[in-house]
Amino acid sequence: MRIGTGYDVHRLVEGRKLIIGGVDIPHVKGLLGHSDADVLTHAIMDAILGALALGDIGKHFPDTDENFSGADSIQLLSHVNNLISKKGYKIANIDSTIIAQRPKISPYIESMRKIIAKTLDTDIENISVKATTEEKLGFTGNEEGISAQSVCLLVKK
Repeated sequence: MRIGTGYDVHRLVEGRKLIIGGVDIPHVKGLLGHSDADVLTHAIMDAILGALALGDIGKHFPDTDENFSGADSIQLLSHVNNLISKKGYKIANIDSTIIAQRPKISPYIESMRKIIAKTLDTDIENISVKATTEEKLGFTGNEEGISAQSVCLLVKK
Protein backbone atom coordinates (compact mmCIF):
# COMPACT_ATOMS: atom_id res chain seq x y z
CA MET A 1 0.00 0.00 0.00
CA ARG A 2 1.13 3.55 -0.77
CA ILE A 3 -0.50 6.77 0.45
CA GLY A 4 -0.03 10.25 -1.01
CA THR A 5 -1.45 13.73 -0.51
CA GLY A 6 -1.83 16.58 -2.96
CA TYR A 7 -2.72 20.26 -2.86
CA ASP A 8 -3.16 22.87 -5.55
CA VAL A 9 -4.36 26.47 -5.79
CA HIS A 10 -4.95 28.87 -8.66
CA ARG A 11 -6.05 32.49 -8.88
CA LEU A 12 -9.45 33.34 -10.40
CA VAL A 13 -9.24 35.77 -13.33
CA GLU A 14 -11.48 37.06 -16.08
CA GLY A 15 -11.07 35.71 -19.59
CA ARG A 16 -10.35 32.08 -18.66
CA LYS A 17 -12.54 28.98 -18.61
CA LEU A 18 -13.22 27.41 -15.22
CA ILE A 19 -12.31 23.74 -15.53
CA ILE A 20 -12.38 21.56 -12.42
CA GLY A 21 -12.14 17.78 -12.47
CA GLY A 22 -12.26 17.88 -16.27
CA VAL A 23 -15.63 19.68 -16.22
CA ASP A 24 -16.14 23.10 -17.84
CA ILE A 25 -18.14 25.03 -15.22
CA PRO A 26 -19.97 28.19 -16.31
CA HIS A 27 -18.63 31.11 -14.25
CA VAL A 28 -17.61 34.74 -14.76
CA LYS A 29 -13.98 33.88 -13.99
CA GLY A 30 -11.64 30.99 -14.63
CA LEU A 31 -8.41 29.75 -13.09
CA LEU A 32 -5.08 31.18 -14.16
CA GLY A 33 -2.27 28.76 -14.93
CA HIS A 34 0.16 27.45 -17.52
CA SER A 35 -2.16 24.53 -18.31
CA ASP A 36 -5.95 24.60 -17.94
CA ALA A 37 -5.32 25.20 -14.19
CA ASP A 38 -7.62 22.35 -13.10
CA VAL A 39 -6.94 22.48 -9.35
CA LEU A 40 -8.73 19.22 -8.55
CA THR A 41 -6.93 17.17 -11.18
CA HIS A 42 -3.61 18.75 -10.18
CA ALA A 43 -4.13 17.87 -6.51
CA ILE A 44 -5.04 14.29 -7.48
CA MET A 45 -1.95 13.95 -9.67
CA ASP A 46 0.27 15.25 -6.86
CA ALA A 47 -1.29 12.76 -4.44
CA ILE A 48 -0.61 9.87 -6.82
CA LEU A 49 2.91 11.00 -7.66
CA GLY A 50 3.65 11.48 -3.96
CA ALA A 51 2.39 7.99 -3.14
CA LEU A 52 4.82 6.61 -5.71
CA ALA A 53 7.66 8.91 -4.54
CA LEU A 54 7.93 10.31 -8.07
CA GLY A 55 7.99 14.01 -7.21
CA ASP A 56 5.20 16.38 -8.17
CA ILE A 57 3.44 17.68 -11.27
CA GLY A 58 6.01 20.47 -11.63
CA LYS A 59 8.68 17.82 -12.16
CA HIS A 60 6.65 15.89 -14.75
CA PHE A 61 4.87 18.81 -16.45
CA PRO A 62 6.99 21.95 -15.82
CA ASP A 63 5.39 25.34 -16.42
CA THR A 64 8.58 26.32 -18.28
CA ASP A 65 7.84 23.75 -20.98
CA GLU A 66 5.69 25.18 -23.79
CA ASN A 67 4.46 21.65 -24.59
CA PHE A 68 2.23 21.96 -21.53
CA SER A 69 0.93 25.48 -22.26
CA GLY A 70 -2.86 25.23 -22.13
CA ALA A 71 -2.63 21.48 -21.52
CA ASP A 72 -5.73 19.47 -20.70
CA SER A 73 -5.11 18.22 -17.17
CA ILE A 74 -7.21 15.11 -17.77
CA GLN A 75 -4.70 14.09 -20.46
CA LEU A 76 -1.90 14.71 -17.96
CA LEU A 77 -3.78 12.54 -15.44
CA SER A 78 -3.87 9.80 -18.07
CA HIS A 79 -0.07 9.97 -18.26
CA VAL A 80 0.10 9.70 -14.44
CA ASN A 81 -2.19 6.67 -14.65
CA ASN A 82 0.35 5.02 -16.96
CA LEU A 83 3.00 5.60 -14.28
CA ILE A 84 0.77 3.86 -11.70
CA SER A 85 0.49 0.82 -13.96
CA LYS A 86 4.22 0.73 -14.75
CA LYS A 87 4.96 0.70 -11.02
CA GLY A 88 2.55 -2.24 -10.53
CA TYR A 89 -0.12 -0.36 -8.56
CA LYS A 90 -3.77 0.52 -8.97
CA ILE A 91 -6.09 3.03 -7.31
CA ALA A 92 -7.70 1.76 -4.11
CA ASN A 93 -9.39 5.11 -3.50
CA ILE A 94 -9.04 8.85 -3.86
CA ASP A 95 -10.68 11.39 -1.57
CA SER A 96 -10.63 15.04 -2.63
CA THR A 97 -12.04 18.38 -1.50
CA ILE A 98 -12.51 21.50 -3.61
CA ILE A 99 -12.47 24.76 -1.65
CA ALA A 100 -14.41 27.54 -3.42
CA GLN A 101 -16.80 30.23 -2.27
CA ARG A 102 -18.39 30.37 -5.72
CA PRO A 103 -19.53 28.88 -7.99
CA LYS A 104 -21.42 26.11 -6.31
CA ILE A 105 -19.60 22.89 -7.19
CA SER A 106 -22.15 20.27 -6.12
CA PRO A 107 -24.04 20.14 -9.46
CA TYR A 108 -20.81 19.05 -11.19
CA ILE A 109 -19.41 16.51 -8.74
CA GLU A 110 -20.84 13.37 -10.35
CA SER A 111 -19.49 14.39 -13.76
CA MET A 112 -16.06 15.01 -12.20
CA ARG A 113 -16.10 11.61 -10.50
CA LYS A 114 -17.00 9.87 -13.78
CA ILE A 115 -14.26 11.61 -15.76
CA ILE A 116 -11.60 10.96 -13.11
CA ALA A 117 -12.63 7.31 -12.62
CA LYS A 118 -12.58 6.66 -16.37
CA THR A 119 -9.17 8.32 -16.76
CA LEU A 120 -7.71 6.31 -13.89
CA ASP A 121 -9.30 3.01 -15.02
CA THR A 122 -11.09 2.52 -11.71
CA ASP A 123 -14.65 2.23 -10.45
CA ILE A 124 -16.45 5.47 -9.68
CA GLU A 125 -16.96 4.16 -6.12
CA ASN A 126 -13.19 4.61 -5.63
CA ILE A 127 -13.37 8.35 -6.37
CA SER A 128 -14.71 10.81 -3.80
CA VAL A 129 -15.05 14.50 -4.59
CA LYS A 130 -16.45 16.94 -2.06
CA ALA A 131 -16.73 20.72 -2.02
CA THR A 132 -16.78 23.30 0.72
CA THR A 133 -16.57 27.04 1.20
CA GLU A 134 -14.42 28.91 3.69
CA GLU A 135 -17.32 31.02 4.94
CA LYS A 136 -15.98 34.10 3.10
CA LEU A 137 -12.60 33.86 4.86
CA GLY A 138 -9.20 33.94 3.15
CA PHE A 139 -8.42 34.05 -0.55
CA THR A 140 -10.94 31.36 -1.48
CA GLY A 141 -13.62 32.95 0.68
CA ASN A 142 -12.93 36.31 -0.96
CA GLU A 143 -13.28 34.62 -4.38
CA GLU A 144 -9.69 35.38 -5.33
CA GLY A 145 -8.89 31.73 -6.05
CA ILE A 146 -9.89 28.10 -5.72
CA SER A 147 -7.91 25.32 -4.06
CA ALA A 148 -8.17 21.55 -3.82
CA GLN A 149 -6.78 18.85 -1.57
CA SER A 150 -6.52 15.16 -2.29
CA VAL A 151 -5.36 11.94 -0.69
CA CYS A 152 -4.97 8.64 -2.50
CA LEU A 153 -4.35 5.06 -1.55
CA LEU A 154 -2.60 2.83 -4.07
CA VAL A 155 -2.43 -0.96 -3.77
CA LYS A 156 -0.39 -3.57 -5.64
CA LYS A 157 -2.18 -5.10 -8.64
